[in-house]
Amino acid sequence: MKSFNPETDLKFERIVDLTPSQMFAGWTTPSLLTKWFTPAPWKTIDAKIDLRPGGKFYTLMQSPEGQSFPNTGCYLEVEKDHKIVWTSALTSDFRPTLDESPTSFPITVHVIFEKDAKGTKYTAYALHKNAEDKKKHEEMGFEVGWGLALDQLVKLMKEV
Repeated sequence: MKSFNPETDLKFERIVDLTPSQMFAGWTTPSLLTKWFTPAPWKTIDAKIDLRPGGKFYTLMQSPEGQSFPNTGCYLEVEKDHKIVWTSALTSDFRPTLDESPTSFPITVHVIFEKDAKGTKYTAYALHKNAEDKKKHEEMGFEVGWGLALDQLVKLMKEV
């Protein structure tokens, strides 16, 4: 990713004992994504994936109290077994989002899978429009949450 800005962006990186193909499948198969995408005790109870630039990326998250949180985004780039880029600022076919709720903030995510001697170097970038949104995301537990979700993905993919 060429335009990382530490003032507005977050980065999560780890080496995992899976292949890039396994990582890509976990990120792009709805029946797998719903099993790991949110850190427990949260759940992802639905996912819809139209894996192409302009395609819809939808998840429905559920809090431990049973509240539902729908999230709709748009894929910007898809490189099989290597990279997925999506944004919540757009919906399918690159249409602007209508979500203006005070708890939401637009984000663009780059997820990169690179072959490594130990498996895959997994890097996720979360790009925000300003430092305030970055801070909100950090305070929501970006580092811990993405780490727990990744642990769940690795465990799941070793079982399938």
